[in-house]
Amino acid sequence: MSTLRLEIVTPERKVYEKDVNMVVVKGVAGELGILPHHIPLVTPLKVAPVKAKIGNTNEFIAVHGGFIEVRKDKVVILAEAAELESDIDVSRARMAKERAERRLAQKQADINAHRAEMALQRAISRLETAGDK
Repeated sequence: MSTLRLEIVTPERKVYEKDVNMVVVKGVAGELGILPHHIPLVTPLKVAPVKAKIGNTNEFIAVHGGFIEVRKDKVVILAEAAELESDIDVSRARMAKERAERRLAQKQADINAHRAEMALQRAISRLETAGDK
């Protein structure tokens, strides 16, 4: 089975680099499945887990926005932030989700709704990546 190289890079470091059989991401226009020899493409990403399929196993990486560039044999994700499943603190992500939900439910003028919504999306992405929904 043919493979392509997946790299996930943040401003701080390269988070992930492996040869994979398929990459699944959530772009702003919907979900994308990328196989080797996919047509070139650049698109923005939503805050959501990225699935890397390697043989019969799946690896998940929480990606917090950014862009994906697809080449014939390589996929590069330039992310604002990204976390491997093993690096996610599930209890901390649950608390962040609850805190963001409380802030959004208050509907007070002094909270930044966009900031609270982004915090909620990041927490949900972490929990989905860690397999805790």
